Amino acid sequence: MVMDKRIETFVTIRAAMSLPLAPLQYLVSWPTSFFDNVKSAISTHDDLVNENLSLKAEQLLLRSQLQRLIAIESENNYLKALLQSSRQVKGKTLIAELLAVDFEPFVNQVILNKGSRDGVYVGQPVLDATGVMGQVIQTGPITSRVLLINDPHSGVAVQDVRNGVRAMAVGDSYSGKLRLMYVPKTADIKVNDIFLTSGLGDHYPEGYPVGKVISVKKEPTQQFAEVYLQPSAHLDSSRQVLLIWSPRNA
Repeated sequence: MVMDKRIETFVTIRAAMSLPLAPLQYLVSWPTSFFDNVKSAISTHDDLVNENLSLKAEQLLLRSQLQRLIAIESENNYLKALLQSSRQVKGKTLIAELLAVDFEPFVNQVILNKGSRDGVYVGQPVLDATGVMGQVIQTGPITSRVLLINDPHSGVAVQDVRNGVRAMAVGDSYSGKLRLMYVPKTADIKVNDIFLTSGLGDHYPEGYPVGKVISVKKEPTQQFAEVYLQPSAHLDSSRQVLLIWSPRNA
């Protein structure tokens, strides 16, 4: 060390001696470098995990917002169709919203947010954007109860668009569809025939869609044909409905 400090020529000797010492220096510094790399890798992995979790949460939030936007768009389209339907109805109309649905077996009734203070009356027809839903059977000051057309206690006088055949459509408690009562086997009714309200019976105005024939059976052992309709109205999904007034109640 003294010679290295005082004699300049000893620099070359020191440089030559550093060559065999280099592996030893690398070996001594390797554990520190290794642990630094491991620490860096762990830190990077934790950052990636946290970033992945954050992205997943953000993606879930965006999906929920997208579903909400789709639902709003669907509701807006339905309201447009309902308003278009109200323009085709002659006389006074009022849009109401469902508040509750009865879940009792074989009971198909709903509660609306309109009542007697809005002019709602017992027997009033209720439509949605695609067809007849039912009629009001009970009114309160701010709510009313509606019997849907697929309830077993409901009955609608209908007429076939194709040939004018008249019948009575009642609710079927098991299938949720409509069944035509006392249809002769000779009646000209076919699958996909459209039935509208006939206006008879003084309950529903004439000409509103009730349902489409989905099944016609003529059993030899049965006196009448068995005809089922798929309701035109969206009885299980409509949230907004249209109350219509007959001319004498307007």
